[in-house]
Amino acid sequence: MTSNVQKAWRLAAHDGPHSLRLDEATPIEKPGAGQVLVKIRAVSLNYRDIMVSKGQYPPPYAEDVRKGGKGLIPVSDGAGEIVQVGDNVTEWKVGDRVLGAFHGDWLEGDMTPEVLPAVVGGASHGVLQQYRVFNRWSIVKIPQSLSYEEASTLPCAGLTAWHALREQTAGRPLGPEDTILTIGTGGVSLFAIQIARASGARVIVTSSSDEKLAKCKELGATDTINYQKTKNWGEEAFKLTNGRGVDHVIELGGFATLQQSLAALKIQGQVHIIGFIAGSQVEPYDVSFEIFKKAAHVRSYLVGHKKGLERFVAAIENNKIKPVIDRVFTFDQAKDAYEYLLSQKHVGKIVIKKTFLPERERKPAEKNFPLVEVGGGIRA
Repeated sequence: MTSNVQKAWRLAAHDGPHSLRLDEATPIEKPGAGQVLVKIRAVSLNYRDIMVSKGQYPPPYAEDVRKGGKGLIPVSDGAGEIVQVGDNVTEWKVGDRVLGAFHGDWLEGDMTPEVLPAVVGGASHGVLQQYRVFNRWSIVKIPQSLSYEEASTLPCAGLTAWHALREQTAGRPLGPEDTILTIGTGGVSLFAIQIARASGARVIVTSSSDEKLAKCKELGATDTINYQKTKNWGEEAFKLTNGRGVDHVIELGGFATLQQSLAALKIQGQVHIIGFIAGSQVEPYDVSFEIFKKAAHVRSYLVGHKKGLERFVAAIENNKIKPVIDRVFTFDQAKDAYEYLLSQKHVGKIVIKKTFLPERERKPAEKNFPLVEVGGGIRA
């Protein structure tokens, strides 16, 4: 590192991905006491990053351009290597490969309002830059089995799926007798498939694309439903369980799909509300009565804490799980990566490498659809 400045993408407005602007003179922070400086090698995108780019994610935003700031450096999920260590840091050294926690100050237990300001790529600057300072307690070691690109997919989508299926399961761990239903084929869904199959559980996946559903089958999904062809897909999922119902629903659609999710659910099953990609403008219906009929456990999530991330990373390594990466873009293709995420053509995660390539040397974006390792019980 020979310069005091770096390249970083900032949101010059909040009008969508086209608001991204490259700042080539962003200062490189020096790590203070209890901090480390990480050279970011790869980042991965989540739908949350689209929301932030549109100003739809709850504020505050670091250096909010609408309040006279230089603009937020976005993206929550990144992995890299430590290049400088501050005072009072004994557990990390230069050269360690690490990934950052989504909630940098939520270490374990229940979330409190005090931990929210450390949310990466929102209240604090994100990882769509070449270097970033982290507190020593806000990072996790990358296992040898994962590349930087693979590790960058874990902090948000991966941990969210893990938190729902392994950390918050009403006192009973997910196992071979269980069935999960997940909506769509984005990052959270793909991780849910892998976690569930490693636990020996049955997996039902819904999508509007037969091609995407076929890829989910390759990854270990037991059953698939095209919700465009089967409008009452919740009832179909219920039938697939021989009238027992599914144990867990990874609910990514929001209120637009909640009625079908409850129809699929078993009595005392769990609905994990994680997203609302299907929108919120739906005809009203009595959700409370549907929940009451099933004695359902309905819970929403804000990703998860660092202790859960450590357990998740250990399970990834112990069970030889490889994150599913759809495409890899270069750093100067960040806008293209955002637009590809918006297109919803992906199956799995979209990653941005921290390399700049001249136009003549650029290769087509890489694609990767690894098979999941399936076991009889997850090793956490």
